[in-house]
Amino acid sequence: MAEILSSVVAEGVILPAERVDRVVEHLSWAALKDAVEAIRPWQSKDGSIDFEADGAPPRAAAQDAVDQVVRAVEELAPLLPHDTAYHQALVADLRRWAEGGFGVPDFLDSLLAFQPARGRADGLQHLVVFPMYTQNGNPDRNLEALVVRVVWPDWLAELERTRYDNPLYIGLAFEDFTSGYDTNSAVLFPETIAVREVPERFSWGGIFCDREAARFRRVSEAAVQALGIELPADVRDMLADQRRCQEAFALWDMVHDRTHSHGDLPFDPFMIKQRQPFWMYGLEELRCDLTAFKEAVKLEAEGIAQARDVQYAVIFDRMFRFPVTGDRVRNYDGLGGQLLFAYLHQHDVVRWTDNTLHIDWVRAPQVTNQLCGEIEKLYRDGIDRPKLVHWFKAYELVSSYLAPHPGSVWAKGPDALDLTQPPRKLVDDVLPDEFPLSMFYEALAKKLRAVVASTKGITADSDVKVAA
Repeated sequence: MAEILSSVVAEGVILPAERVDRVVEHLSWAALKDAVEAIRPWQSKDGSIDFEADGAPPRAAAQDAVDQVVRAVEELAPLLPHDTAYHQALVADLRRWAEGGFGVPDFLDSLLAFQPARGRADGLQHLVVFPMYTQNGNPDRNLEALVVRVVWPDWLAELERTRYDNPLYIGLAFEDFTSGYDTNSAVLFPETIAVREVPERFSWGGIFCDREAARFRRVSEAAVQALGIELPADVRDMLADQRRCQEAFALWDMVHDRTHSHGDLPFDPFMIKQRQPFWMYGLEELRCDLTAFKEAVKLEAEGIAQARDVQYAVIFDRMFRFPVTGDRVRNYDGLGGQLLFAYLHQHDVVRWTDNTLHIDWVRAPQVTNQLCGEIEKLYRDGIDRPKLVHWFKAYELVSSYLAPHPGSVWAKGPDALDLTQPPRKLVDDVLPDEFPLSMFYEALAKKLRAVVASTKGITADSDVKVAA
């Protein structure tokens, strides 16, 4: 069996393991994936296995499955010498979990040993196994396994080194994954992993630009057809090119990610866990996206080929996918997309006329940067304001362009709220859908609902074409 597992099948021929280029071509990856998929249904929400629960496996079966994962990791580890320390710690964590009776998993040691941002190289593969939840995917801490490939082309590495320092960011693409990533999740974040204590700081964060690009292409194509948008040839060419879109998202994500800690931020930064009205999160995410847009306008003028694509991606993804994705309960990404569309519409950059959406491509950069400036001013002025006043000023900005729900207490102003309560308690008075969809978006959501749903689990290898 060991001899079989140390070989791969390529075009019907068994090859020695040392000749494998892709980890997912190794038979040990298939064995690992099967074992993880067997373990996942046995786990509770916290990642433990309750052997007294209905349908629970015999303890011996769980032990055998973990042993299979360990063997497979050890078979695959020689293919990835840059992750030797991580894989050794991973094997130890897996064995400790099993020996401890499969309680709440603790993979802190292997998490600390996994340092993918220290050696970013385009095409470098990583085999990743952790008990974790997947953001926008599975909320439970199940065991997951995935093989990823780093997206780090020379031009992006040079921009990070010289202009957009972000030593924690890693652009990623999927090679293969277990069920928790057959979802809408497009990130690999260390804070999702089951550990006994949270590290003082995290040292990496991965974003799957291949999934983002494929999803963007499919939804944008559907929106263009539904809205009758006349696309410039350059945009049409971009939507037909997965690699081009992927590079745009790699640049967008890198600048967006660093923006969370850059700028005139109030001394209550977004990245600290806290309770705020959801429009505050919506403005922060939009600020980061519009900063990436603003930087892309500069980079385009300097001849960076991917910069124009970033501008198209920000406008299309924000206007067409974000507002109609997910439910309407505190949907802050959806809110940001609604705000961008309303701002561009009220400044005559987009017009919905004769059942067709017209976009003024010439004025779009200027007006989009103008909205970015309004949000930046809100932040700069917020440094001198109490938290509650800052929240109200942010509400005023959003409600200048989006109509609040008619039943909103916040829309009535401070006199309608019990200001003897601390600010965090006043968040209870925020409606789940404080800024409902406009009639335009209600109609668009119906047209795109099936397309958006079809992007679950999408990758660069998926067919992204939309039937006319």
